Amino acid sequence: MTNVTEVSIATQHIETGKQRQSRIVGGLLILLALFVVLVFGMGLSGDATFRLSRPTDPFALPNLVIPSAPFTYIAAALLAFLGARELIRGGTRWTSLSLGIGLAILVFAFLVWATTGKSFSLTGMLQATVVRAMPIALGGLAGVLCERVAVVNIAIEGMLLAGAFTGALIGSLLGGWGGLVAAVLVGGAFGFILAALVVTYRMDQIVAGVVINLFVLGVTSYVSSQVFSELRHLNNAPVFRAVKIPLLGDLPVIGPMLFNQNIFVYGALILVALATYYLFHTRSGLRARAVGEHPRAADTLGINVYRTRYIHVTLGGMVAGFGGAWFTLGSVGRFDENMTGGRGFIGLAAMIFGRWHPVGALMAALVFGFADSLQQKLALLNTPIPSEFLSMAPYIATMIVVAGLIGRARPPAADGKPYVKE
Repeated sequence: MTNVTEVSIATQHIETGKQRQSRIVGGLLILLALFVVLVFGMGLSGDATFRLSRPTDPFALPNLVIPSAPFTYIAAALLAFLGARELIRGGTRWTSLSLGIGLAILVFAFLVWATTGKSFSLTGMLQATVVRAMPIALGGLAGVLCERVAVVNIAIEGMLLAGAFTGALIGSLLGGWGGLVAAVLVGGAFGFILAALVVTYRMDQIVAGVVINLFVLGVTSYVSSQVFSELRHLNNAPVFRAVKIPLLGDLPVIGPMLFNQNIFVYGALILVALATYYLFHTRSGLRARAVGEHPRAADTLGINVYRTRYIHVTLGGMVAGFGGAWFTLGSVGRFDENMTGGRGFIGLAAMIFGRWHPVGALMAALVFGFADSLQQKLALLNTPIPSEFLSMAPYIATMIVVAGLIGRARPPAADGKPYVKE
């Protein structure tokens, strides 16, 4: 009888939590509808023109011309409808989907408002979104591989920076492929060092990650300022150019966005697909997730917890090293001091936003990449809103997710906890 009562109470708590989330989302969507009307709709006239093709595209699409004022009011009506639906039918499983659709409507309404009376290359912005999202996605994937076996990897920033530095140095000496392989190996070496510190010596995982970050930042900054400034030929690596996939690369919009990119974009997409299949559709992936959820139970079933953590943290470091090489071998061909600019920490936020899932981390990284590329476009459009405000949006969304206002983001149960074999 007691167990039945406890189950009933737990069920009531779950239902209450869902209703609370629906009310929050519904109220937020209605507020966004008012915001769109009052800020974007007042005194708006003219058309917004979005270019869907470039002069070099073999299949040209006509420009997308949208009457600004009617679209703004339609967008506000849709937001109000979604909000009212959540308030009336609270506790449904469509709450997160309603919020996602609402935020997409808000972003497009903002684009229409900013582009009114002007012309805007939508294809170019989407292509830049994918490119800028890749190092963040690879950082997030490195975090997923580590935290699925209960190791918090704060050192992703340092691993990205080490990969960028190694890619520039070795790439200048041995060429692009040599620099890429070296960057992956150096990232894996730092992953192995992190695993040794936190698994074998049971050092605090946050402290170990910070130590690696500071070490890499210090070494690379010193070499960049003292060595590269004198020996410039050591900091002049070749850049991997975009490789166009036949036929698919000629498709309008999605062709330039997905099928006319460099090796880092293709590699990131392949790694996300492989990691998803490995973690959720193979026996080894199941064992890795068991180590992250309940290492003692996994140990009693014959799973080597220490070895599993070593392997996955090292693999996570290799993925981060590959992502770090993007900054030099996939972008500018040279290393600059602290050029990763906190992308490793953003990758951790993308991992949390994506709920510790490779595909979720990729989707979250695309949000960050979209904000980054849109921020640059807004500077060209001369909008009255400072573009820096837009870069805050992904972080605000991450805080909302972490706070549990639109669904609890639950890490692996043993995440961050050292394991001592008895």
